[in-house]
Amino acid sequence: MSETAVPGVKQCFQLKSASVSMTSLELYFFDNDEFETTLRDKISQAPGFFKDIPLIISLERYEGLSSELDFFKIIGTCRRHNIHVIGVRGGNDDQRRLARGASLALLPGGNQRDREIDTGPAADTPAAEAPDSPTPAKIINQPVRSGQQVYAPDGDLIVLAPVQAGAEVLAAGNVHVYGPLRGRALAGIHGAEHARVFCQSLEAELVSIAGHYKISEDLQDNGWKTAVQIQLREDLLVVTPLEKA
Repeated sequence: MSETAVPGVKQCFQLKSASVSMTSLELYFFDNDEFETTLRDKISQAPGFFKDIPLIISLERYEGLSSELDFFKIIGTCRRHNIHVIGVRGGNDDQRRLARGASLALLPGGNQRDREIDTGPAADTPAAEAPDSPTPAKIINQPVRSGQQVYAPDGDLIVLAPVQAGAEVLAAGNVHVYGPLRGRALAGIHGAEHARVFCQSLEAELVSIAGHYKISEDLQDNGWKTAVQIQLREDLLVVTPLEKA
């Protein structure tokens, strides 16, 4: 074994938990040509957002035939566009078998997660523990410059300065920008649909909440260069002036 840079280390790696922002592709049916056409259209709307992202294929609303699913074609199409499919969420036994055959990770769907958490009758479960203290917000005092990424993995992110074009701010909770928001803002990155984005001047390249996003061209129709909040209502991003929020 070669010498290591860290004294006392005898193993070549350790396994630790990690929080990673990922995008979910919710698949309703699969046709190879239509899949690639739709993917190209989505990428053309925000090419920087999709470059080299990890992607989860969600089958929780899939209505097509299992026999039509070709994960090798899905993976190949995504790789041609620099998108990396790493796993499948939900799906029935046949669909998950096909995913396993394509060497994809298998993630539980919503109902499966609920069943795993349910450990038995309420009478057998211990009394609920007191809730943990709220996660403190991450506060940034300096401008977030082009090419920089600021990430709050557990709570809100508060930026007391501008977010420049080409910069990216991400949070598990809300994103607050007390200045112009010119880059990309992603709130609720772990799926929190109640998360919101607040800014003093909406000039963003992209805004996303729980995976639902709008690009600059869409945002300019409402509240552009004014103080707004952005929230998710019935799977649509809604922009509201702050004075009317």
